[in-house]
Amino acid sequence: MFKKATTASGLFVLMFFGPSILSAQSLSDTLRNAYTTSGLLVQNRALLRAADEGVSGSMALLRPVINWSSSYSYSGASASDKTSLSGSLSANWLLYDFGNSKIKTEALKETVLATRQSLMSIEQDVLLRGVTAHMNYRRTVEFALLRSTNVELIVQELSAAQDRFDVGEVTRTDVALAEARLASARASLASAEGNRLRAAAEYQAVTGTLPEDLATPVELPVLPENVETGIAQARTQHPDLKRMQHTVKAAELSIITANAADQFSVSGSAGLAVNDSGSGVSESVSITVSGPIYSGGAKASGVRAAMARRDSTRAQLHIASLSMEQEVRNSFVLFNVARASGEATERQVKAAEVAFRGIREEASLGARTTLDVLNAEQELLDARASSISAGIDEQIAAYTVLASIGKLNAVSLGLGLKTYDPIEYYNFVKAGPRAKSTEGTGLVDLLKSLVEN
Repeated sequence: MFKKATTASGLFVLMFFGPSILSAQSLSDTLRNAYTTSGLLVQNRALLRAADEGVSGSMALLRPVINWSSSYSYSGASASDKTSLSGSLSANWLLYDFGNSKIKTEALKETVLATRQSLMSIEQDVLLRGVTAHMNYRRTVEFALLRSTNVELIVQELSAAQDRFDVGEVTRTDVALAEARLASARASLASAEGNRLRAAAEYQAVTGTLPEDLATPVELPVLPENVETGIAQARTQHPDLKRMQHTVKAAELSIITANAADQFSVSGSAGLAVNDSGSGVSESVSITVSGPIYSGGAKASGVRAAMARRDSTRAQLHIASLSMEQEVRNSFVLFNVARASGEATERQVKAAEVAFRGIREEASLGARTTLDVLNAEQELLDARASSISAGIDEQIAAYTVLASIGKLNAVSLGLGLKTYDPIEYYNFVKAGPRAKSTEGTGLVDLLKSLVEN
């Protein structure tokens, strides 16, 4: 009868849940939603565009600056009223400063490159959170189903114990044990449902939608062959490491600009003034050479401060390299542990199933007590829960390995969506386009598309 009931339950699941399983949402779907709805990514993309504008503003300082002004005045007196009107046009242009301005621009470009890597690191965090939310929800769903099945089995055991008590085969103690175990199973089911709802809330926070039928991945992502290969890949492509490398480069360039603080600069200016007082139009052209004579030691202090910041960023780079290596090693350990646990729990489940069926059969013949059956069922339940967790943990650990080597991004995962291009905006603004220029018009269209997305 037990085998028939199991078969019937299996047919019931296939009949009512089969279509939804076939249309289940994949992990790739979850990651696409996480990528496209992440407010954190939107925030850091805006920060990157602000860094791009820093380069644009620096480039603008190397071009002529043209200003205009006009004035009107009126004065009243007892004899007569007087009015005057004047206007002027002036232009100023930095002609030469030993390349100091260009070096500052190069430092800002390194800052842009570092900010791009920060965005890549944020993308990894968003996608890893998406993986974790997807798999943890699957875990809670499986646990809830497991607990529900457990309640059904214990109900059957309670009924069987009651029947055996009615005919005098067991005592009231056996019935009480089954009742106590049923109450505990129902409490565990309620807890499992609560965990499922919490996991659903986390999933919604990550993807913007409530989970429906989420599929468990059947395959693992492609990983490096071993730890050393993973570390080698991380050294060349991990965004946190590349970000610090660009930060060090920017700090080194800042030392050059600090050393140039005592050099002179050459600038030119031209002006045109018009008034109605009768003097007509006046023109002026001038070349100005300026530079510091004495700054009270500020220049030397600025150089030392720049060198200290460079040393600090170099130390941060070293720390980031060590942290990255440790992260790769830890992620591989977690992955290997999860895989070994999965293999062990599979064998545990098979053995527990054989033991449960045997003890239940022996109990029907009077050779086992109700407590023996309940304990065997509990061991089988624990084994199945451990197996589920091991499989979920293996998937999460595999994607954690990808994040540790810097390959957890939309492009590497092949999510098949339009990704944010950090170079597109920079190419528009790097030359400091005017609002009415072709580049400026294209930039307006680009910004509109970003807002719409």
